[in-house]
Amino acid sequence: MKKFTSHSSERRYLMQKQQNKKAKDMFGTLKRIWQYLAVKKGILILVFLMVIVSSALGLLGPFLVGMAIDDYIVEQQLGGFIPVLIGLVFIYIFYSLSMWLQNYWMIGIAQDAVYTMRTQLFHHLHRLPIPFFDKRQHGELMSRVTNDIENVSSTLNSSVIQVFSSVLTLVGTVSVMLYLSPLMTAITLTIVPAMFLGLRWITKRTGPLFKETQKNLGELNGFIEETISGQRIVKTFSQEERVMEEFEEKATTLRKTAYWAQTYSGFIPKLMNMLNNLSFAIIAGVGGVLALNGVSGITIGVIVIFAEYSRQFTRPLNDLANQFNTLLSAIAGAERVFDILDEDVEAANEKNAVEISSVKGEIEFQNATFSYEDDDQTIKNVSFIASPGETVAFVGPTGAGKTTIINLISRFYDLDSGKILIDGHDISKVKRASLRSHMAFVLQDSFLFEGTILENIRYGRLNATDEEIVEAAKEANAHSFIMRLPKGYETVLSQDGGGISQGQKQLLSIARAILANPSILILDEATSSIDTITEVKIQEALQRLMEGRTSFVIAHRLNTIQKADQILVLKEGQIIEKGNHEELMESKGFYYELFSSQKRVG
Repeated sequence: MKKFTSHSSERRYLMQKQQNKKAKDMFGTLKRIWQYLAVKKGILILVFLMVIVSSALGLLGPFLVGMAIDDYIVEQQLGGFIPVLIGLVFIYIFYSLSMWLQNYWMIGIAQDAVYTMRTQLFHHLHRLPIPFFDKRQHGELMSRVTNDIENVSSTLNSSVIQVFSSVLTLVGTVSVMLYLSPLMTAITLTIVPAMFLGLRWITKRTGPLFKETQKNLGELNGFIEETISGQRIVKTFSQEERVMEEFEEKATTLRKTAYWAQTYSGFIPKLMNMLNNLSFAIIAGVGGVLALNGVSGITIGVIVIFAEYSRQFTRPLNDLANQFNTLLSAIAGAERVFDILDEDVEAANEKNAVEISSVKGEIEFQNATFSYEDDDQTIKNVSFIASPGETVAFVGPTGAGKTTIINLISRFYDLDSGKILIDGHDISKVKRASLRSHMAFVLQDSFLFEGTILENIRYGRLNATDEEIVEAAKEANAHSFIMRLPKGYETVLSQDGGGISQGQKQLLSIARAILANPSILILDEATSSIDTITEVKIQEALQRLMEGRTSFVIAHRLNTIQKADQILVLKEGQIIEKGNHEELMESKGFYYELFSSQKRVG
């Protein structure tokens, strides 16, 4: 990690890092955000009308005050001053009402827009292919759904109105000032060059830093999610100190970028306040001299108007500068959201793909070759046929390609070359959802969702009745332990099935698979790390589940697959032996050595 010796070196390092980054399409992102807002065009028009009204009333108030000073207070005409005073009361009442209405309506529009964006993002995430998730931290993705969209939300609630209002106020203020006195207007505008240069210097630095802050926040969230999920492993290997040190490094990086982003951004109100006071002093001083010298059009009332308008002139500039920084931060968050939305969904190449209504269960690999990385083939020219109803087991050392073959059957990944056929159909031309609807999985690490046992089993088939769920649980040998729980099938499980044993989780996964009634079954050593009694129950349930279905089994303990119709022995991504248990034992090859070594260890 980069070490900093001073604040100035920190700043130089971070700014240099940002200058090396490729600029994003800010206007393109703004255009996409606008599309979410434009859905409510009718209400948006009302909002803009209220902004126009409030801006006009905000300009009218000081103008009437100045006129009242010249026409009534200086002339000591109280009778004419009272109506003006009453008029000012109504002006500021309607000004406040218009401000409230525009904010009320805009919050509704913004929340609808953010709801649509968040919903689209969540839906899109569930349509992305597995390789997308393999390359990204889950916590970092969660940060985009939560932090980045919330950043956009808070900006839309106020910034859209603020920017439009500030522009209108600027144009209106300058117009009225020119009408009253071009000379005084020129004097008031002398501070604009200094204001422009100061804001340009600040915003040039804050934009990249806000983007980096969002990125660092996402990385920190990803790290937090990962370490909390892996807390058991962290403690098992006594890595608490290392994890805390790594967290401090990431948090420090975030602190530094956020520090400088907020520091530069904090210069804006200070600069604007200084220039505002300077403008007031110039108007009061120069205007007073001009009024005393009888310059035409320069009166006490006009000086008061210009003094107030100078504040109204600098305030929208200040607001625009502040909103610009806020917009940059929101745009950085929106870009991260749109980066995900622009990813190709899993079904992107399924335009001409077909659906299969029924499956017999014949699977054929024809010279299948696949690699996760371009230069490293995981499986090479794999060919075999699984007939309907057969059980095919894959054995071999770690990294041989067993899980890869399973992932290819379910089209979590697509082949580099060769073919995989299901009942004669090339699965690359079959819609993934249609293909997987005929499959069920019982994996080594069974995942259960937070909810009742009834809901978790129903995940296999959402339209199943309670009676069908109970029947599936009975076939899976899960009914007896479920009924012993305090609330039976209504027992609520915590995330990932907390509160029940690993074996019980496996039984629920088998019940879920039975309920799905698949034609093709995929098992990833569902009995590993299970006690002997529970293993017997699981094996009985699996035998019932596998009956009449094409089943693919990844086997780590070879004594569990002796009845398989085919055993494919994999090594370094290739099938080196195939046959049933008796045939492979007679050949005394690699399988024979594996089985014998496990038997000796057992």
